[in-house]
Amino acid sequence: MVSVITNNAAILQIIFNNTGIIFKKTLIFALCKGILGMIQRIQSVYLLIVALSASLLPIWLPIWVNADQMNVFALPGTIVSFAFYGVAALALIAILLFKKRQNQFVINRLNIILNLFLLGFFVYRSLNLSGETLVSEKGIGMFIPVFSIVFLVLANKAIKKDEDLVKSVDRLR
Repeated sequence: MVSVITNNAAILQIIFNNTGIIFKKTLIFALCKGILGMIQRIQSVYLLIVALSASLLPIWLPIWVNADQMNVFALPGTIVSFAFYGVAALALIAILLFKKRQNQFVINRLNIILNLFLLGFFVYRSLNLSGETLVSEKGIGMFIPVFSIVFLVLANKAIKKDEDLVKSVDRLR
């Protein structure tokens, strides 16, 4: 004897139990395809390098050495760390906007401006550090914004190249 199921939730549960494995595999495949779809473009690789370098390197590389011979890092809670995390967040947002090239281009320009402010702060700080006294060391972490700016400019060139390619194809239609 066949029982009749009248509850919608029970019907959905039976369907999900029978197709759950297929559904999960399809969802994982779709997520992987989406991630690989945006990483296959070179500007996404450049932006990923910016995000990783801005979020991980300031924690490991000293920015400068203070008068007590202690390395100063971008520790969480400082203004410098917030600026680095802002750079990383803007780079990740730009990666996620891979279908909107103009918005990606604008966010990269804002990221370049934020890196220039960070670089200006480091230059100001390095000029105010003592030069010929006991401590005259500046850390390698001061160059992180320079590398970020270089990779952001490369990403913007690749975005511009993609945009020009799309415009040329639209002209042919």
